[in-house]
Amino acid sequence: MLPARFLKLSLLRRLGAARAAGVPPPWQTRQFPVRGFQSRGYSAGGSSKYDRPMRQFAEENESNSRPLIYYIVPSAILAFAGLATYVHYNDEKRAVPLGKQAQQNSIPKRCTTNRPAIGGPFKLYDTENNVVTESKLRGNWTLMYFGYTSSPDVGPKEVEKIADVVKLLESKYDIKIKPLFVTLDPQRDSPAQLKAYLSEFDPRITGLTGSVDAIRQMAQEYRIFFKKVGEVGQDYIVESSHNMYLLDPCLETVRCFGAEYKASDLAEAITTEIQKASNSAAK
Repeated sequence: MLPARFLKLSLLRRLGAARAAGVPPPWQTRQFPVRGFQSRGYSAGGSSKYDRPMRQFAEENESNSRPLIYYIVPSAILAFAGLATYVHYNDEKRAVPLGKQAQQNSIPKRCTTNRPAIGGPFKLYDTENNVVTESKLRGNWTLMYFGYTSSPDVGPKEVEKIADVVKLLESKYDIKIKPLFVTLDPQRDSPAQLKAYLSEFDPRITGLTGSVDAIRQMAQEYRIFFKKVGEVGQDYIVESSHNMYLLDPCLETVRCFGAEYKASDLAEAITTEIQKASNSAAK
């Protein structure tokens, strides 16, 4: 082992050589050059590499922007197509087949007027068991009444009133109408029962009956209230609204008459409505 003084001399020689070469001694702190700090965010000048996608997106957005007319024109085309489809559909609904042209022309102009929705299609049977539908009433003025043959008081009076009105219209005003009696008691009012009952007043009154469901449906269409009360077996009465309806040749309800009308007043009111309709059709 070398003496300490030789080691010291060797160290001093190395330090002198290092100083001559410009190398600092190991106990001195090395000084590193200071570099400027630059944020990796989006710089104001737009020079950062992260700013390139945003700038490119903005440029593409500006290049893809279109004038407002590119959106108005397609919308207008769609609206026009919808309107054309609607008009075509309604024209098809209004179209009249050639085979029905003559029948359509025979209907008075007043049939096209809008009235409250009273009445509708039905299928019943007359006193001869013939099928009667609403189409068989078309073309005639009709006085319609809903009742039943077992009615104790109001029913017979109303049927007698109908018979008197028919006679007055023919003798005094030279007007013919079709009287119609629709039963509200189809379980007891068979065609034979109706025929026997109505012939006591006037054989020109047509009686109609049918199934319970068919009668109920027709009563609902003509806003007729009825129900059975005091039912004991086949013994019961029927409460109902005692209204008469005047139907024009188009089967539209022109007037509704209550039980308070007398036969003379009813005949006069019917004559007035028929004259009004004739004057309106002549214009």
